[in-house]
Amino acid sequence: MKTLQKLGRSLMLPIACLPVAALFLGIGYWIDPTGWGANNAVAAFLVTAGGALINNMAILFAIGISIGMAKEHDGTAALAGLVSWLMVQALLSPATVAMLQHVKEEQVDAAFTKTNNVFIGIICGLIGAWCYNKFRNTKLPDAFAFFSGKRSVAIVTGGISILLGAVLYFVWPLLYNALVAFGEGILSLGAFGAALYGFFNRLLIPFGLHHALNAVFWFDTANVNDLGNFWSGKGTYGVTGQYMTGFFPIMMFGLPGACLAMYTTAKTKNKKRAAGLLFSAAIASFVTGVTEPIEFSFMFLAPGLYLVHAVLTAISMAVLTVLPIRAGFNFSAGMIDLILSAKAPMAENSWMILPIGVAFFLIYFFLFRFLILKFDLKTPGREAATDEEYEAIDKGATLNTSDYAGVAAKVLEGLGGKENIRELDNCITRLRVEVKDYTAVNEKTIKSAGVAGVMRPGKTEVQVIVGVQVQHVADEIKKLLK
Repeated sequence: MKTLQKLGRSLMLPIACLPVAALFLGIGYWIDPTGWGANNAVAAFLVTAGGALINNMAILFAIGISIGMAKEHDGTAALAGLVSWLMVQALLSPATVAMLQHVKEEQVDAAFTKTNNVFIGIICGLIGAWCYNKFRNTKLPDAFAFFSGKRSVAIVTGGISILLGAVLYFVWPLLYNALVAFGEGILSLGAFGAALYGFFNRLLIPFGLHHALNAVFWFDTANVNDLGNFWSGKGTYGVTGQYMTGFFPIMMFGLPGACLAMYTTAKTKNKKRAAGLLFSAAIASFVTGVTEPIEFSFMFLAPGLYLVHAVLTAISMAVLTVLPIRAGFNFSAGMIDLILSAKAPMAENSWMILPIGVAFFLIYFFLFRFLILKFDLKTPGREAATDEEYEAIDKGATLNTSDYAGVAAKVLEGLGGKENIRELDNCITRLRVEVKDYTAVNEKTIKSAGVAGVMRPGKTEVQVIVGVQVQHVADEIKKLLK
């Protein structure tokens, strides 16, 4: 589980490149919505630039995973991931396979025309990271001393990648065709398939495993490639985008409605504290589609409420699949991506998301408010706390974005100091920490730094919910750990 969670965090590095592609492609489609660059030189440059990232996501995944999974975020690990990717692609190319099988290239199994996908990119990235972690300190005899240490990583990676290519030569056609069948099976379910995907997408977020599920539907892993086809215009109009569209009403409207419900049900003396978290999180969700600050504010305090959220997400996915509405994103389903995708080739009636979103805002608000009051759920502002705890919250109710070093120092203090940290990393909104002694962790001290919350999924695991500023806090903590 820990390895899978780290893999999920590593996936965020290449995924972070997608907003750039969205910006270029979105503006290009706005300029030239019919020719996609054929009628305008500026649009051509922008669409081509955006496509350069979309079409090479697998390479980005190989490099990003290699860096993210390495014990040290070293450029050597990135090089190893790239080496593995290049070698595997060459070994599994239709031309190479045709030569090995003594057939014409067009007779080669279609699977070998689809090796440029994030699934193989991830495998290559994992090989690169493993080789780096295992061989970065290798010592060789004096005669070969030049190849010692980090220089040996790429060499070993190359050897293992040849073995991987040999294995995939036999396994990949079977795996690919099985994945295609799975993807086609979900596609054949139509709205119900989209609903299932949306439901499990939300349920996997607490475990950090939703990225693995996303890879099946958003990218070319199972020949679905909903995201890539949406932006490239290579999909099926009216179908492509069905695994993205349903998220817009939830992220732009539904979860902000949940925030309003939690604010209105907060205890009077706690409303000010609750507002600081909920309203800023609501704005982030609406504008950017980043929902974790909201979801983590209640998923453990009121897990039943989070289950309702997953069901409502499934309903949204199903409804928008049935309706003639398609929109897409490159980062997340927020206002920015909705605007940028409006003129994309596969976009269809995306403006209808707005009135539907208002409906989901009202559903979330009234349903969440009813359930919170009916079952006395301990959402933000309703939790029981001692005077000392409230005092600690008051001292740091808002993250001080002008003093990340101070925030980092307070968080590190609450984690038990640098001597208690075994490993520290971060995803898009959370610090993920492995500690040596869980009894040394003081959640009250951590919360006094102004963070959104603290969760402890394991005995030695601590996750600090910071928000979109998490990278700044993580960087400062890493400085203190040196």
